[in-house]
Amino acid sequence: MLRSMIMLAVVALLAACGAQTPTPVVTKPRTVTSPKPTKRPKAGPPGATRAGTRPPVVDHGPRTGHRVALTFDADMTDGMLYNLRTGRAKSYANLRIIDLLEKERIPATFFLTGKWVERYPEVTRRLAANPRFELANHTYGHQAFTADCYGLPRVPTKDMTADVAKTFDTIAPYGGRQTRYFRFPGLCHDGAALAALAPLGLTVVDGDVVSGDPFAKRYQPIVRAVLSTVRPGSIVILHVTEENAAMTDEALPHILAGLRERGLTPAPLSDVLANDTKGDDTKRQRASRHRDGHVNRDLCAQHADRTHRCRG
Repeated sequence: MLRSMIMLAVVALLAACGAQTPTPVVTKPRTVTSPKPTKRPKAGPPGATRAGTRPPVVDHGPRTGHRVALTFDADMTDGMLYNLRTGRAKSYANLRIIDLLEKERIPATFFLTGKWVERYPEVTRRLAANPRFELANHTYGHQAFTADCYGLPRVPTKDMTADVAKTFDTIAPYGGRQTRYFRFPGLCHDGAALAALAPLGLTVVDGDVVSGDPFAKRYQPIVRAVLSTVRPGSIVILHVTEENAAMTDEALPHILAGLRERGLTPAPLSDVLANDTKGDDTKRQRASRHRDGHVNRDLCAQHADRTHRCRG
């Protein structure tokens, strides 16, 4: 009996010694992967908007601060090219304006027609090389985008998109401060014209201060026209087309002096507009159309090249 009990104890001990210790289950810590930061789209040039949407139309920037934009249109029509070829006109590029802006370190924005760029490539290079100057689009050949725009020949609706796109392509190789700003000849535009430009992702820029410099005989009225209406955020419309705006270079020093007296500082158009292009587009368009009746009367002389009578 005692022997049986001893044998049973030995067997139990051996069984216990041979038992395997359960392997612990090791749970790996959960790896939490942080989401990759979303890459922000590269900022486009000033004035760039989402392609396919109706472009905003702006007349001025915010009415705060002290900045104003000096803009210079560089028109070139087939009639103007003919005048150059036949000697009826000496130049449509006023270098005295550029000299003064460079000397005084004044920022400015130049609305260039494609044909002006092709006629004056060296002047265009000079503009592009100045970090204070911005380059903008003023159509290829300064044709009208509406049916009744002071006698200007009209761009067919089907060709409007290509006309403006060609101008951007003409300006682009010169580099510098390229923009997606665009100005209609005569400030004439309607819903069809704006719809035609939707694929190009641009901002239409009119202006709230019209200098009246085309074909002015004296500089004083130009100065008065600017200084009597300029305000913070204003966009001043001037011209660099020497033959058609011969008094602009004489008026410019007085305009700059008057701006200083009023505490106003010229700045690039992109700085003046800042983020204002996201505002109420409809309201701006309505204001622009309302102005067409008197603003364009001041501009039409240079648009028609004196081959058509200005109306209104």
